[in-house]
Amino acid sequence: MKSIYLFSISSHPQAKSINSLDIKFFKPKIDFSKYDYFIITSKQASESLKQYGSFEIKPALCVSAQSALSYENIGGKILDIGAGYGDNLIDKIKEHPKNTKWLYLRAKIVASDFVSICQNDGYDIDDIVMYESGCSKEIDNVVVEDSSILIFTSPSSVKCFLKNHSISEDSTVIVIGKTTASAVPKNIKYILSDKTTIDSCIDIAKKL
Repeated sequence: MKSIYLFSISSHPQAKSINSLDIKFFKPKIDFSKYDYFIITSKQASESLKQYGSFEIKPALCVSAQSALSYENIGGKILDIGAGYGDNLIDKIKEHPKNTKWLYLRAKIVASDFVSICQNDGYDIDDIVMYESGCSKEIDNVVVEDSSILIFTSPSSVKCFLKNHSISEDSTVIVIGKTTASAVPKNIKYILSDKTTIDSCIDIAKKL
């Protein structure tokens, strides 16, 4: 069986899990009472909220089932779940009145401009930087076996891997979603996971 490498901040028992990012959290001052709903697009966004201790937690629009699970794990309630892509959240936001007050808890660098699109359409969304990520030493120094299966779970994981490595022709690449796929070099073929979950990627890898 081919070796399976998972490049993610999460791990999986059936893969060689390589932490792709080091996370630095911020603690900006937030008046949580101003908002009706949160927008959560990553596990790190939920983790960043732990810094605030007790506060009025809001129902959240989450980008995927995994981000929803991470929010539920800190006691949050789910308003709705997208299909795994930031752009998909535009229609979800537009199901609500324009005077609904949203707070997008985001990374310093984001892959989608869905918030600015909605803001330009008159929707009331504040966004605040809760964390930033940088390539980890682990992904910088990883040695990948030949003919392996490489699973990438974010555009950053692809970019960080390619900073010091190349993807060999005999490797198989699996990506968790379309946003991650956009970071894969055009000359590299990849398999797009049916669902935006690590388990779905692992299931594909096990069948190869």
